[in-house]
Amino acid sequence: MNKLNRKEAIELLNKYVTSNHIVVHSYAVEAVMRSLAKVFEPEEENLWAISGLLHDLDNDLVDWENDKSTHGPKTIEVLKKENYGNEKLYDAILAHNPATGKSREEKIEKAIYAADPITGFIRATTLVYPDQKINKVKLSSIKKRMKDSRFAAGADRDAMKSIDSLDMSFKEFSKLSLDAMCEISDILDL
Repeated sequence: MNKLNRKEAIELLNKYVTSNHIVVHSYAVEAVMRSLAKVFEPEEENLWAISGLLHDLDNDLVDWENDKSTHGPKTIEVLKKENYGNEKLYDAILAHNPATGKSREEKIEKAIYAADPITGFIRATTLVYPDQKINKVKLSSIKKRMKDSRFAAGADRDAMKSIDSLDMSFKEFSKLSLDAMCEISDILDL
């Protein structure tokens, strides 16, 4: 099994992803996944974090308009070509996109499915604050905005709420995610 090295993962991210928005999103998902791992599988913290960091590696390589099912499998193809990763990492990456058909069975797979959209949702919530600083965001704001289906309409609320499949409440998940993102606010430019 290939040892997962964060430095190498960052090099891959920078090699394949050109959109600053996706790079920043990847760091946010990495932070949330690292925090989730500390709760659910501390011994797998690095694997969980790297799955978040690399989950959108193929963003510039897939045809989003015509076939969303290639998002994930293309990342696996790239990672194998780069001789990076292992089956657990590949399965987590596939599981974050329902269009791949990969069922979410393992904790890491369930976690990344929920973690991916919440980072964008928290970012959108931050951007409606006057100073746009993530450390000012209140959990009550996240809860309130969740009820408004027009707010951050692209964020899959069902995916975010699926965190309950890991016996974590959405409130706990929101706090964990917000705290994780606050820790890297400089990287997120929030």
